Amino acid sequence: MKNLDRRGCHRSALEVCKFLLSLDFDDPKGSLFCIDYFALRSQQYKWLEQFAEEYQCDNSLWLFPNFSFSLATARFYLECDAASEGSDDADKSTSLDLMKQALMLHPMVLRKIVDKAPLKDSSWTQILRNVFFGSAKPGSPSLEHMINIYVERHYIMWRFPELQNLLKEAALLVIESLKQDNREALDWACVRKEAFSSDKNEYSHLLVSDFTDTTPSLPPEELRPFMVGPGMLHEMPPVEQEAGPERLRAPREVAGRNPAVVFLESLLPWVDYGDNHQGANDDDNDDE
Repeated sequence: MKNLDRRGCHRSALEVCKFLLSLDFDDPKGSLFCIDYFALRSQQYKWLEQFAEEYQCDNSLWLFPNFSFSLATARFYLECDAASEGSDDADKSTSLDLMKQALMLHPMVLRKIVDKAPLKDSSWTQILRNVFFGSAKPGSPSLEHMINIYVERHYIMWRFPELQNLLKEAALLVIESLKQDNREALDWACVRKEAFSSDKNEYSHLLVSDFTDTTPSLPPEELRPFMVGPGMLHEMPPVEQEAGPERLRAPREVAGRNPAVVFLESLLPWVDYGDNHQGANDDDNDDE
């Protein structure tokens, strides 16, 4: 899925994600934490709403941080499509209402989005000074882990100006409503505590790094033999040309090194680990 996503094949990644989830509804691979992202990127907004309504699990999907915000995002784009077509879904909650609900349920997400995206407008600093957002706590290890996964997977979506405006408008609406009545925040805190009541991280088997777009890399000293070949020696300064073969030659001692790296290096024609035949002959002579 990650490779498909990096290549821009979001619809294909969505189908793979659906397939993985269909194999095991216990979701050991965490498909539920990225299926909404692939649906948004492939513009499958109606499918995402239908999936969230029909999927059966211990908690309603809209309580998950990723679905709380993704359903609001999907509704926003459906509203944009409806406006251009002249239609209207009066029976549906508006995207602004859904985004406000998501922020009330998971206020901690806002600061993480602002830091990760990042959102540099000065108005965000003022919004985060509000105690509701500034001092928000996850309440449980499971929820904190889910929020970290959501932000790592979805932060790029919040670089779109139209979504930033929606998020800002909803955040200001939350602050204004709390000035008038604080009971709504207490109600959502109770919902959050009941939905994620475990004192243990139920998703510890899922690594945040598994949901990132960042490509891991080998240390520079391990990459050097793959980056410089014999044909590049003539481009080196004279002093480096003399030392070139010695520099390019991999060390004879391989103990303690990464076996996979050593194997890949051994396939390169300009890498030489030395000839042990002489040592073997010496051993034979000693035996005689």
